[in-house]
Amino acid sequence: MKVFAAIEDPRLPLRDVAAWAIRAERIGFQGLLIPEAVHDGFLTALLALEHTTTLEVATSVTVAFPRSPTTVAYAAWDLQALSGGRFALGLGSQIKGNIVGRFGTPWTPPLGRMRDYVGAVRAVWQSWQTDAPLAFTSDNYQLTRMQPFFNPGPIEHPDIPIFLGGVNPGMVALAGEIADGLMTHPTNSGPRFLRERCLPGLASGAARGDRESPPRALIASTFVATGPDHAAVSRERESLREYFGFLYSTPQYWPTLALYGWEALGTELRALTRAGKWQDMPALITDDILDALVATGTYDEIAPLLRAWYGGLASGITLRLPVDPAHDPALGRVITALAS
Repeated sequence: MKVFAAIEDPRLPLRDVAAWAIRAERIGFQGLLIPEAVHDGFLTALLALEHTTTLEVATSVTVAFPRSPTTVAYAAWDLQALSGGRFALGLGSQIKGNIVGRFGTPWTPPLGRMRDYVGAVRAVWQSWQTDAPLAFTSDNYQLTRMQPFFNPGPIEHPDIPIFLGGVNPGMVALAGEIADGLMTHPTNSGPRFLRERCLPGLASGAARGDRESPPRALIASTFVATGPDHAAVSRERESLREYFGFLYSTPQYWPTLALYGWEALGTELRALTRAGKWQDMPALITDDILDALVATGTYDEIAPLLRAWYGGLASGITLRLPVDPAHDPALGRVITALAS
């Protein structure tokens, strides 16, 4: 099982990205997930790849639709060439309000558009690698022109993995049909959700796409409360209780609540946000909820628990870098145990 670090603070200044990536690699992480919120994910990925030698770096996720598939193909091709094959492209659709209101991009149904988008990106890559004419035509994209001057030419590692970020059943199934893997959102990454929703969805998509088997790559962005001792673990857990109150007030993140029969919780949390009663939200997140969704244990305890939760379900999981770098070696031993 690979263990990925994540840049959890989307506002991490670009000048600090290199040090963050170097530290993650030194601890022993096999990969790093790059968010996209206030920085361009490709710029962040470039800095991480430039300053590391073994770390796999993936965007998690690039907001696809405001960008031309060709511009994304260029960025991914350059990062793959620079890194010697350590880049993976994670793509996400975003909600209509952001696509239209934040990016000024027309909205079309996301499933068909994402299918076309992935096909278009791969068509551009194939044209560059084989020097074949670019000829991709679909409902959403028509790419028919690639003059030699604009063709960067073949690279050593042309098979760039494409992951889809997905929560809803349609996008999960689409990942099974056309992608190399799935990236889950933290709110929907518990083992039960992976077992009962994600893996069947990937399998159904693979069958629809006449694939022999669904993609094996599934990166779960897990909730984990860990630390050097039980007091530190308790603090992490309480921090997540507060965070859950905020996260699960958003309807897009309710599939896990529905799976457990906790639909009323989402409605109550949303009502509190509308009333501005943010301080009342953590009290609704019970210990039973945390027990079901948060892997909890000290550094000495957490590796066997994570293996029990995610072994056979996910090819990779995420862990947080310690707040105190003095604890980096202890987390490194956890990563080694999970990789063995």
